[in-house]
Amino acid sequence: MSQIRRQSIISSLLVYIGFALGFLNTYLFTKEGGFTQKEYGLVGIFIAIASLMYAIANLGMPPYISKFFPYYKHNLQPKQNDLVTWALLVSLIGFLLVTIAGIYFKDLIILKFGKNSPQFVTYYFWIFPLGLGLTIFSVIESYAWQLQRSVFTIFLREIQFRLFATLLILLMFAGILKQFDLFIKIYAFTYLAIAIFLVIYLITKREFHLTFKLSRVTKKFYKKILTLVSFVFGGTMLYGISLIFDSVVIASVLPEGLAGVAVFTLGQYMANLIQAPQRGIIASSMGPLSKAWRDKDLARIDNIYKQSSINQLIFAVGMFCLLWLNFADGIVTFKLQAGYLNARWIFFFVGLYRIIDMGTGLNSQIINTSIHWRFEFFTGTILLLITLPLTYFLTKSPLGILGPPIASLISFTVYNSIRYWFLWHKYQLQPFTVKTLYTILLALGSYGICYILMDDHTGFWWMVLRSILFIVLFGYGVVSLQLSKDVLPIWNTIQKKIGIKKKN
Repeated sequence: MSQIRRQSIISSLLVYIGFALGFLNTYLFTKEGGFTQKEYGLVGIFIAIASLMYAIANLGMPPYISKFFPYYKHNLQPKQNDLVTWALLVSLIGFLLVTIAGIYFKDLIILKFGKNSPQFVTYYFWIFPLGLGLTIFSVIESYAWQLQRSVFTIFLREIQFRLFATLLILLMFAGILKQFDLFIKIYAFTYLAIAIFLVIYLITKREFHLTFKLSRVTKKFYKKILTLVSFVFGGTMLYGISLIFDSVVIASVLPEGLAGVAVFTLGQYMANLIQAPQRGIIASSMGPLSKAWRDKDLARIDNIYKQSSINQLIFAVGMFCLLWLNFADGIVTFKLQAGYLNARWIFFFVGLYRIIDMGTGLNSQIINTSIHWRFEFFTGTILLLITLPLTYFLTKSPLGILGPPIASLISFTVYNSIRYWFLWHKYQLQPFTVKTLYTILLALGSYGICYILMDDHTGFWWMVLRSILFIVLFGYGVVSLQLSKDVLPIWNTIQKKIGIKKKN
């Protein structure tokens, strides 16, 4: 676990820096006198639709890379490895089909969004460069993960992408970009920019080779590859649709349109802070999981499963409580537009299902890299069948903008429960221990103390005090109860760095 822990820690630190930048961007988007809610909502719907395009266009190439990379690496010289070539080519063909469909269904888009979100219709075709860049980057990112280059990919996605947005926002405030029209058109090319950076990086490391000659590995496994891609692609596509459907429904159904998307985007973004370590843990675990399945090493898989669960749960419940303690006070203190106070309960429900997703560990990655990857399709289908109608009807109900996060909480609870049962039934693998219960109780207790002592006080310094008290209480409990074996080495390292503990 040492390699996974090391890369996860570095990746998580980069993710935290990226979230700090994202928080700055969010503040600049939502503060009084900045962008309008509809403009921020347009940025949010751009990301959502680009993610949908990628979910369809990738045609199962990331799972293909993660599943078969060990076989390509073991049997081929780097320059003979045609895996990334076919992954990119197939994804580009997929995006071409998405583009054709997008043009064909434009009239339907105008009909559905024209009334409540006319700005979306105006800039509709500018989403396509963003979607193309996200597709290319994500496919090469999956390849880089297998090369153990996850740290750099995390830097590009979490930091560099947001730095581009920060620069554009500051140019707007400085008057260099005089209109939002130019801002959103430049923003559409940001993912393409980081995709180019990643390709250049891999070329300098001599790890990016394109060859259109079919290798013996591709010839040998092509039937299994096609079977894998057909099932896993369906599952991942359905999962991707379920993740962004809420923003699309809000923009098309609610009278608030893009202003509603803006409020939802803020609440969702704050909830995404709960998932900060997840991408780093996934990126650093995919290679070891693929190898462990190839070696039939169930003990290692079980170890990764349990450690990923407790590590993610500790962070998730801690961050959720910390943000919930300060959410409303933060909106007022930092002088965000008053309408964003409605994001508080969106954060609450989205945050709960993020905790469930984090706490159940790497179930998706374990299933995807196993021989039962077909199960991904079935669970994805179940998720979509629950999410789509439930989201639509709850949004149309008096719940309004709270409908989508409540629908997501219900559907993702069912989704993760099914996957939990499957891994236990097939392999007797399950992520929970008694420390799972201790973690939840510790978070609730620490939250309760902070709430009772300081909830009546508002302002910046009271937010700081509340946060410090919670971190001390929760952090002390995590260390003293030894909730994770990965926490103590980190704590010991910190003590040595600041001189509390002598080096051996």
